[in-house]
Amino acid sequence: MKIKDISGKSVKELKDLLKEKRDELSNLKLDNKQNKLKNTRSIFNTRKDVSRILTLIREKELAAEDNLVKKEEK
Repeated sequence: MKIKDISGKSVKELKDLLKEKRDELSNLKLDNKQNKLKNTRSIFNTRKDVSRILTLIREKELAAEDNLVKKEEK
C-alpha cells in the first residue's frame, strides 16, 4: 500500500482501515507462530502499513487543529 493511495481518505475511513490492518497483523503473527506462514515479510509490510495510516491520521488531526486556531485568530 502506497501513501498516495490512502492520503485521500477521511479520518474515519483511515481508522476503519487501521482496525482491519491490525487484525490482519494479529492473524499473520499467529500464523507465523504456528509455522503456517510462508512469506514472513508480510508481517513487516503490514506493520509499515499500520504506521503509514497512523501517520496520516495524525497529520489530518494536526491540520484540523491548525485550521481551527487560524479561524479563531481572525
